[in-house]
Amino acid sequence: MRGAAAAGLAVDAYVHLELAHRYSPIASSILSEGALFRIEAAAAIFAALLVVFWRHRAGDAFAWLTAAAGLAAILFYRYIDPGSLGPLPDMYEPIWFTSKVWALIGQAIAIGTLTPLIAGRRRAHGGDPERTG
Repeated sequence: MRGAAAAGLAVDAYVHLELAHRYSPIASSILSEGALFRIEAAAAIFAALLVVFWRHRAGDAFAWLTAAAGLAAILFYRYIDPGSLGPLPDMYEPIWFTSKVWALIGQAIAIGTLTPLIAGRRRAHGGDPERTG
């Protein structure tokens, strides 16, 4: 499961790094969309390394949150046009294309494989609910 989560995060990172230069011209007064793509890629790389090498609940949670935030952003900006939000540029893009779908798949795989790891670890550390005493 960790391998699948890391692979999903690696796909996410690759897609965001591959597309970052195309989105650099889209900017607010502070941030460009390209910079946000590079931040997402860096977080996904770091998260994948945590999942593979640290194997700790906090690392798994960081990886899950990284994938979930990326997935939420893809879906939000695909279906909703909020314009610029604070320091964020207008990232509305109402189309699907191959790279966007691959990023979504990678993030979904990471979420799907990390969820049972996090939930299972909680159950293992919390003890057996059927045992008392």
